[in-house]
Amino acid sequence: MTALSQITTDRILILDFGSQYSQLIARRVREAGVYSEMHPFDMDSNAIKAFNPKGIILSGGPESVYLENSPKAPQIVFELGVPVLGICYGFQTMSAQLGGSVVAGKVHEFGHAQVQINHRDRLIGNLKDNADDESVCDVLNVWMSHGDKVANLPEGFGATSSTPSCAFASASDETRGFYGVQFHPEVTHTAKGVQLISNFVHGICGCDSLWNSENIIEMRVAQLRKQIGDEKVLLGLSGGVDSSVVAALLHKAIGDQLTCVFVDNGLLRLNEGEQVMQMFAKNMGIHVIRADAENDFLSALAGVTDPEAKRKIIGYKFIEVFSEEARKLDGVKFLAQGTIYPDVIESAKTKNGKAHVIKSHHNVGGLPDDLHFELVEPLRDLFKDEVRKLGVALGLPHEMIYRHPFPGPGLGVRILGEIRKEYADILRVADDIFMQELRASGWYDKTAQAFAVFCPVKSVGVVGDARRYAWVISLRAVETVDFMTARFAYLPYELVDKISTRIMNEIKDVSRVVYDVSSKPPATIEWE
Repeated sequence: MTALSQITTDRILILDFGSQYSQLIARRVREAGVYSEMHPFDMDSNAIKAFNPKGIILSGGPESVYLENSPKAPQIVFELGVPVLGICYGFQTMSAQLGGSVVAGKVHEFGHAQVQINHRDRLIGNLKDNADDESVCDVLNVWMSHGDKVANLPEGFGATSSTPSCAFASASDETRGFYGVQFHPEVTHTAKGVQLISNFVHGICGCDSLWNSENIIEMRVAQLRKQIGDEKVLLGLSGGVDSSVVAALLHKAIGDQLTCVFVDNGLLRLNEGEQVMQMFAKNMGIHVIRADAENDFLSALAGVTDPEAKRKIIGYKFIEVFSEEARKLDGVKFLAQGTIYPDVIESAKTKNGKAHVIKSHHNVGGLPDDLHFELVEPLRDLFKDEVRKLGVALGLPHEMIYRHPFPGPGLGVRILGEIRKEYADILRVADDIFMQELRASGWYDKTAQAFAVFCPVKSVGVVGDARRYAWVISLRAVETVDFMTARFAYLPYELVDKISTRIMNEIKDVSRVVYDVSSKPPATIEWE
């Protein structure tokens, strides 16, 4: 068997019990160069067998295993003869199902903790924090998030680490290949978490590091050529990361069989339309149809102030324009979409009815009935960070691939209230100045997302000896890991001063600049 055909054969199955960190487990396994998939905890036993994993990871979760009808791992997990790693709730349900017991802890552990290593099994191996200090080499700094704890280990298990309030911070039965940790190795706060997961997937499960950008591209190109054959493919190109990587990947696989439709809605960033055409049409030779629909969008949005109404109008109008362009093309069989793995995970439904709602703005949904396409989704098993790495490997510019997130409705949700062309033109320039200065100062890569907001209120200013009564621009910059919570970025006063001065000097219709110091929660990252 060649390395390429093995790329997804060495695979880890992750059963999700509802932890907020579950997707991080899959990402950490992928970062270790091993293919992984995440499925609901109640995955069918036959499906688990068919998946043929080299190892299984049981995630954390919010439930208590001693309560009636609490989630349990399928029994087949412990009968397949492959290594199993239980994390937090996963450790607890494994212990309970194999004959141990779990109780509510008198002390709840949330946040940083230090575990004392009592025995080094294959999972802990030679992990050390502060390796130069022999007096603390048997202590690991970890992240805890639990109220319950394992009270009695199943037969065959031995404790490997502990904290003052948790006798079994980790344990294992190496004969059967069962391992459990009460802490969360998948989060960055666990100092040696990446190495611990690597110990499991490589040292214990025996997986090779074959899951990398080069192998993924080679595999995906072969799959696309087999799926598409000589047929034509249509892609809605937005200029965002996902659609850009799909375009580059498809072009590599099928060349001129790909046609992209780029809908310019008039709500893009400064010069973005030209940049998209320059990159894909001129530099890469991809056939891109540019639909200049600014007037159509702005006319449809005239007088609309409600944020949700604006989003819906922009979405419907996009489908309308895209559909019009699609009808002009002959012989197109496939529609390509930038669906990525978190979309797939969020739309998965367990047998007990728990489900998450898919984020529809990622896809071109709701096309008219007369447009019958088969879907091509070459990124549907990739996380966002993997998509970015793929884009760089395909030759797309690093600065484009690692650009901050941009909402589907574009500037439409960064112009408060009614959207007008004059507002969008002002905001485009202000936002561009903000980005220029963030990049020049090195702060762009220190923030997870930054942008300018147009506030439809006027404020008095003074320019020279003249009075200026003009609009207000708000600057927003946040630091976050998962976008679920975020803190406003502590930009240096000197930098904020420089940005503010430039905006007011270079845009005559702005008289005041403010900086948004709201964190999430209670505020959201976007203003609308």
